[in-house]
Amino acid sequence: MSLRSANPDFLPLAAAAAETPSAAAGRRYGIAIVTNDKIADWLLPFLESYRATGSTLPLYVIPYDDNNALTRRAAEFYGAAFVEDEPSDIDRLAADLYPGPFNGHRRRLRKLQALALPLDEVAYLDVDVVLFRDLAPLFGRLESGKNDFIVASPSFEYVYNRKRANYPFLRDVLPFNDGFFITSNKVLNVGCFIDTIRDDAAIFHDVRKRGQLFAQPLVNFVVHRRGLKVVLLPHCLDGASHESFYKAPGVTFDNGKPKDQDGKDIYFAHWAGASSLPARGVFDAAWTAFSKTAWARFGK
Repeated sequence: MSLRSANPDFLPLAAAAAETPSAAAGRRYGIAIVTNDKIADWLLPFLESYRATGSTLPLYVIPYDDNNALTRRAAEFYGAAFVEDEPSDIDRLAADLYPGPFNGHRRRLRKLQALALPLDEVAYLDVDVVLFRDLAPLFGRLESGKNDFIVASPSFEYVYNRKRANYPFLRDVLPFNDGFFITSNKVLNVGCFIDTIRDDAAIFHDVRKRGQLFAQPLVNFVVHRRGLKVVLLPHCLDGASHESFYKAPGVTFDNGKPKDQDGKDIYFAHWAGASSLPARGVFDAAWTAFSKTAWARFGK
């Protein structure tokens, strides 16, 4: 992985973050995304929003597949680290869970590579996101047995089916949207996924929600099966909102920073499930501005 950049205007921000320990006594914190050239229209606004927040956190770009010529250039331009390591264990797990020669969607499990990065804590975000605030205050909140896995929002409909009720270890858990999470590979790593599925694949397939859902049911299942404590962001950070959905009601802006209907700080907007690029929603003007700036700055 390299943080070298051909653009000196962007290098100091990410390079300094990669080379200097985080404020919390040498703890290494960072952000990870998964992307490829096919979704460059989402990638570029995300990168521009990362730059605009003035983040000192290193950013890691995990390739979804080999369609990444533009993605590589964009990562270098914005001073991000392009992850070169082959996720062979993850791809093998994905092929075992979702067999079939044309099932490309199983590459969504490559988000698990975030758990193999050289970090003490990682924030994974889907790339159909723009950041409005520096994520640095969200780190250093993990606490074993209390805050093992931090999420922004629950997801009650897109994780498990009704057979969940047949398994006591799933009855009282919080299903979550895995488009954002913060955790540590000290408590959850790729090996945890391999071991859990080796032992409980039949249960996973019995309870997982179908319908083009691949990573989200799996991440939830492994986190819940291993008994990790899942907490919402506002329970870890005063003043933070659990809201990030692009259709969130009652959102207001204060100096360009969004707040939810209760006046709490929204850190990012996520276009989860959106079938087209942003146009007329509450966050869409900001996304459009980031997009225009990024494409003008980066070019095609």
